[in-house]
Formats: sequence, C-alpha cells, structure tokens
Amino acid sequence: MNEKALSEIIGQSSNIVFFGGAGVSTESGIADFRSENGLYKTSRGLSYPPETMLSHSFFCSHTKDFYNFYREKMIFRNALPNPGHIALAVLEQLGRLKAVITQNIDGLHQLAGSKTVYELHGSIHRNYCTNCRRLYLLDFIVNSPDIPICTECGGIVKPDVVLYEEVLDDIVVNSAITAISKAEILIIGGTSLVVYPAAGLINYFKGNKLILINKSSTPYDAKADMVFHQPVGKLLSDAVNML
Repeated sequence: MNEKALSEIIGQSSNIVFFGGAGVSTESGIADFRSENGLYKTSRGLSYPPETMLSHSFFCSHTKDFYNFYREKMIFRNALPNPGHIALAVLEQLGRLKAVITQNIDGLHQLAGSKTVYELHGSIHRNYCTNCRRLYLLDFIVNSPDIPICTECGGIVKPDVVLYEEVLDDIVVNSAITAISKAEILIIGGTSLVVYPAAGLINYFKGNKLILINKSSTPYDAKADMVFHQPVGKLLSDAVNML
C-alpha cells in the first residue's frame, strides 16, 4: 500500500469521515500517551501516575497539583497544525470530507481550517466556572498564578476536557456516530483503538472502505481494507496532494 492507492480511493468519494487520536498531533510536537516517548512513560517519577492526575477525583481533591501537571504536560501553546491537519482541512474544502472526529484536545484541526470537528474529549481552549458556568479562554488558565478562580463568583474554573471518571458528551458522541454511520469511507489515524468508549465508534461504520493509519498495529487491522503503519500527517498530505 502507498499514498497513490490511498489518493485514488479518496478521489472517488465525497463522503469521507476521519477519526483521529493522539498520533495525529505528534508531528506537531505534542506527545502521545502510550508510545515510548509518550506521556505515560515520560512522566515516571511523579508522586501520582498520569492517569490519576488526569482524573475527576484528583481534580477535586488535589486541584493545585492537577493544574501544575495540566499546564506542563497538556498545554502546547506553540504547537501548529502539521501537514495532516492541513490535508484534512483541504479535503473538507473540496467537499470530500464530511467530518473530523478527534480524541485530541489541542484544537489544531480548527486552527488548520476544519469546520466540522467533533471533539470527543473536549478542548483546552474552552474552560468554565464549575459554579456559575462562565466561560474562559485558554489564556486565563495559563496566566492564573495557581488555581484559576472565576472573576465573577469565585468558583474554580475547570478545563472543558473529559477527565478519567467522566463521561463523554452525549451530543458530541451522537454526532460522531451519525457521521460514521453515514460515511462511505472511514479513515482512522493515529489511534491504537484500545481506549473505550471512543474506540467503539468504529463499530457503527457500515460503508465501503475502512482505512487505518497508525505506526503500530491495532486490534482492527485485520478488518481494514487498507492499513498503513507510518506517520499520519505525511501520508495524508502526500495522498491529498496527488488528487
């Protein structure tokens, strides 16, 4: 399989959906979670495991520690869209891509120009007061000296991201399910497809071609029509440039 074969399939459809994970943003300098250079393995030596520090209960009981970790490990203000993000935005502009479904919280798809983006795990760019629900931008979180406090009511401001122990937003999930169930081609990139419930979305696909792009194998490789074990960004960019 090569980018030419992928380009030919993309060029034959106007009903494509892309479902992506952390591997989509690694080419923008944002670490993934489970690889050798990922967050879980590079965060050893901390007082708590990353999974614990990114949980709802830890946010409530150790809010200051949560924010110290969150600001250092989850916010990449200088990250820019890579060729993969840009290629997907181009496909949408061409009328071929109907939606991007992402597990990422970095907002790079929107920054690249994508309009229809379903963020399963929320976004670092949206934050809200847990008391009065007032909304705050990322700058407020970054510039707060300690725990971000609402200027309106004094409540704690929380990132609009889905932490461990929290459930996904029903509206976002249902929108993603609808997009996948109607898609002719589903391209899945940069995700190991082992984290549920997000990974279960693939089961709603009833279309013609399932394409997987990931550096390592996934549980669904045998079910895919095309499998590429290589970086997402370069492959998508090369394929789109061949259209």
